[in-house]
Amino acid sequence: MVSSKDVAKHAGVSQTTVSRVLNTPELVKKPTLDKVMKAINQLNYIPNAHARSLVQNKTNTIALLSGPLHNPFFVDTTSAIINYANEMGYRVNVQYVNDEKLPEAYATAFENRVDGIILSCILIDDPIFDKLKQMDIPFITYNRKHKNNENFVEIDNFEAGYLSAKHIIELGHKTIAWVGGPLSVSTFHNRYSGFLQAMEDYQLPLSESYIFNTDTSKQEITHAFKQLMNLEHRPTAICTGADSLALNLIDNAISENIIVPKDLSIIGIDNVDLSHHGLIQLTTAGSISEQNLGYLAISELIEMIENRKNCCIKITEPVKIFNRITTRRLEN
Repeated sequence: MVSSKDVAKHAGVSQTTVSRVLNTPELVKKPTLDKVMKAINQLNYIPNAHARSLVQNKTNTIALLSGPLHNPFFVDTTSAIINYANEMGYRVNVQYVNDEKLPEAYATAFENRVDGIILSCILIDDPIFDKLKQMDIPFITYNRKHKNNENFVEIDNFEAGYLSAKHIIELGHKTIAWVGGPLSVSTFHNRYSGFLQAMEDYQLPLSESYIFNTDTSKQEITHAFKQLMNLEHRPTAICTGADSLALNLIDNAISENIIVPKDLSIIGIDNVDLSHHGLIQLTTAGSISEQNLGYLAISELIEMIENRKNCCIKITEPVKIFNRITTRRLEN
């Protein structure tokens, strides 16, 4: 196996010079740099990444804890994070995490030395937040945030929930259901709060039988749908806590020969790429800028890593309704 000593001998330079070329090439004169690089190519030398990380005190590795891939939001954001990180010279160690497996996921993420951590699985009261701050590693959350209200990128989730309900109400619907996710996370908690506020502002009654805060699994969404369709007074519209839930509900409706939006209006939140697919055209609430939250978060994290600054990032993107074809105005 070729070593840096072999490269130095072949190039006629010291081993220290080879190390400088690998770690701080901008400090090496061009003739010497060219000579060493030529030797590296001729000998097919592959630098030891671990050894370089010890010298540089940098691994060029980021840990990503993403939500599960059954939610297209995490497909979109994970792709954006990996693509941007790779462009900037970083590798990404990815874990797809369910909330019930959070302790194991955190333990795995902290086993290996990384330059930064980006996560979308944090709970409102998650004790891991304080540990992250004590570790002195740059980190950021996206989509969700901790109650400390620090280091996050999100959309205005309260407003998204409010606007989605307002949209449905202004289309003439009065019997409206909610299907959301666990209230232990800021995303669903705030979207649900916004929905409730809109219902209150428009003085519409809301029975518990029309409310489902699920674990977001397909099984629970299907159960919620069947419960709603078995009510004596079925809802004419369902507001959901995420596009992934809305898409599952549309699938349930199709299987029961319920036509969306003729028989049932459905609205999501997130504006994932799949939502504006020509065959779906989901009405949803999402970021006005349509910027990918994963992209925004990873760009902020790498800025923190590169500039060695531990600044407190607080980004809340304003939202609007993307009115497509899964909601309709009720006829009087």
